[in-house]
Amino acid sequence: MKITEPSILDRHAARLRSSGQVLRQVLSYLGPGFFVTVGFIDPGNWATDVAAGSDFGYKLLWVVVLGTAVLILWQHMSAHLGVVTGKCLAESVREHTRPWACAIYGVTAIAAICATALAELLGAGIGLYILFGVPIAIGAALAAVVSALAIWFKHYSALEKVIVGLVSAIGLCYLAELHIVRPDWGAVAHYIALPHLDSGSALIAIGLLGAVVMPHNIYLHSEVIQNRQWQGRTEPETRRLLRFEFVDTLLAMLVGLAINAAMIIVAAAVFHRHGHHVSTLVQASETLRPLAGGWASVVFGVGLLFAGIASSMTAALAGGVTLTGYLGKDTSVESGWFRAGVILTLLPACLLILVISDSLRALIISQVCLSIQLPLTMLPLLLLTSSRRVMGEYASKWLENSLMVVTGVIILILNALLVYTMLGGRF
Repeated sequence: MKITEPSILDRHAARLRSSGQVLRQVLSYLGPGFFVTVGFIDPGNWATDVAAGSDFGYKLLWVVVLGTAVLILWQHMSAHLGVVTGKCLAESVREHTRPWACAIYGVTAIAAICATALAELLGAGIGLYILFGVPIAIGAALAAVVSALAIWFKHYSALEKVIVGLVSAIGLCYLAELHIVRPDWGAVAHYIALPHLDSGSALIAIGLLGAVVMPHNIYLHSEVIQNRQWQGRTEPETRRLLRFEFVDTLLAMLVGLAINAAMIIVAAAVFHRHGHHVSTLVQASETLRPLAGGWASVVFGVGLLFAGIASSMTAALAGGVTLTGYLGKDTSVESGWFRAGVILTLLPACLLILVISDSLRALIISQVCLSIQLPLTMLPLLLLTSSRRVMGEYASKWLENSLMVVTGVIILILNALLVYTMLGGRF
């Protein structure tokens, strides 16, 4: 029998609504979307955005806009699944998918999350090196320890506040950068609206897409919903939660879009304008100093460090959620299996960082790996959210299904172009 008592959050929002405090009501629902937003303003994004801006100027800004539009759709559907079913994506896939398919989805998802953690920890290590001269491998290990301890000893509500604060700090860093470098806003508007892609920019373009639409974020969003107790207990509550979830997702993803676009714009305005090819993030920081001033270099390092720490937390959380969900174990942060998932995510990344010689290339390739795995995260989410057996009356309608199919096909085509280009083809 369905429980009819409204959730604590819904009762609080109802009180605000009845007292006319509409804005505070909306703000009371914000959080899950911003929690996962940091995943697509992570060091992997910094690497691909800096490479895109320095090598191709403003020409690939449209990829970030396209990627964010796709991201809003898929993150919304992940949260939609969590609100309606009360389960995260990994749990739902295990429950409704054949074992062999479940194994493929689960193994590739864990691999993608490990690739994500590699980028996050490497970025944090580079940030510490830029600011304090700490060796990158040691800095990455310190970031891993901080992330693991923060997860083990903090509840989601506390982590949410920390991560939203870090997202805000990153945004402020890039607002400062934009003020310092003074970009060509006419060119920015032109290339946001006009797509441009060739064989020379294909790898970076796919890396940009993989850096925006990330498998671990899709898995994590549906779980964050559970920790907010966002499963609707009555039909009006469910519909209200779905509306506010969409507002939360939309606002959070637009903030991420603004920060990602700012990264490309700064790189284009500073490096591409002066003909500088950037091969590492450390070089990017050092080159900023004579071209845009010493403060630009410091702000770059601070933002990168914040992005690395915050996103390594979300990657580790996604690893714990995905492992426990696919194994049918307790998905709470306190469970031993969840903590094993955190270690399984962070430890291999730390070990790989010890043998990496080209950090920028490693960051970009990690994002490409995410893009290649992405269809194996999208497919089960599409099948689940369109199923009336799983979602009941809240199953996605024809428009949502059509958009999911179209965007999934676009990503498959772009991945095929990527493979073709990496094998030496041209178009």
